[in-house]
Amino acid sequence: MPPAPAGLDGVAAGHASDGEPDHDAASTGQVEPGGNAEHGRKILLTPASQIRMRPVAWTWTDRIPSGALTVIPGREGIGKSLTLAWLTAQITQGILPGRHHGTPRPVIYAATEDSWSQTIGPRLFAAGADMDMVYRVDVQHDGGFDSLTLPRDCTALGREITRLGVALLAADPLLSLIHSAIDTHRDRDLRTALEPLVNMADRTGCAVVGLAHFNKSASPDALNLITGSRAFSAVARAVIAIARDDEAGDGSCVMSQAKNNLGPLNVPSLRYVVESVEIPTDEGPAFVGKLTITGESDRSVGDILGDGAAGEGDDRSERDEAAGWLKDYLIEQGGEAIRSDVLKAARAEGIAERTLRRAKTRAGVTVTRHGFPARTLWQLTVRDDQPAERPVRPQSGQSGHVSEAGRTGRTVAALAGQTEIPHAPSPR
Repeated sequence: MPPAPAGLDGVAAGHASDGEPDHDAASTGQVEPGGNAEHGRKILLTPASQIRMRPVAWTWTDRIPSGALTVIPGREGIGKSLTLAWLTAQITQGILPGRHHGTPRPVIYAATEDSWSQTIGPRLFAAGADMDMVYRVDVQHDGGFDSLTLPRDCTALGREITRLGVALLAADPLLSLIHSAIDTHRDRDLRTALEPLVNMADRTGCAVVGLAHFNKSASPDALNLITGSRAFSAVARAVIAIARDDEAGDGSCVMSQAKNNLGPLNVPSLRYVVESVEIPTDEGPAFVGKLTITGESDRSVGDILGDGAAGEGDDRSERDEAAGWLKDYLIEQGGEAIRSDVLKAARAEGIAERTLRRAKTRAGVTVTRHGFPARTLWQLTVRDDQPAERPVRPQSGQSGHVSEAGRTGRTVAALAGQTEIPHAPSPR
């Protein structure tokens, strides 16, 4: 095992500096059976019967666990930072489905790549965050200020999280918080930063959500695309991958649960768009990106990444044919049909379900759920006798596009824990 990088306050590789068991005998320095005279270290054994069991708590129900690390990876320009701003707004408003619903809680927002006055602050404001409950984090050091650094600042950070009752630590991006002496491409080295962070999260109950980037590889597995060591996805208890769906034609993106060690993996994928909104400032209006979740998506990030990995070829031709068949079929059915009937008819024509799902957005089909028990309907939104809406060019960052209206009101309302579509600032 390599020695700990210099400047990490005595953190040895593979051992956390924070969150260790608080045993009185641990600091006596006495050598007892099972002990090690070197550095006064000794083995401590705790019977499992003395460890209190507890259920998993969710900051975002079935998606982001409390007291654990969640990573959100994706490529550039698809709204990863806007996703964090949306989460921050939801938590500070107390409207995110989960343990804090109905109780607004503070958020610590650690960001290093963008300006707070020109980018981060305006994004949070546009998302509807309670700005009094969002805290920028800096570290006072040698008479000046430094950025938060892992694992060096975990202990002090944990104290502030407990003092304020912080529900979310947002890291944008997570990689920028890692000490510069740590090789983030080496699994053991990276764990010296991530494991103390996870221990701190577990002790405080705070959810830690960090952004990560995809590398240039082509793979349908989002976990294999995260830049850096595999430790990013291994240490994280949940991974929510996001990707732009070029098949949608409206510039929308999809977020899917790529990993969930503490809960279900089959939670619905969600579709979102980025729009440009104007906000007031003391120096005049500013324009900033805002993320709006428009509902559930039948296509997952894995499907989208699989499209890119497979290339265009015959698969593209098959989807074109499937889209044409689906459009004709739904027109014959009066514009909509139950999903099971569509799939049954498609199988009779030799069209695979996977191909049909990929062709759905190209055919102008949306999915809705009605009744109890719920029935899933596939509905044709663009008819041959109706002009198709002009596709909106995908945009990101400070500017975006207008979202498709009205198609997913029930899902948006459910996300906000309300019975009607909220008129407050939409999810970013």
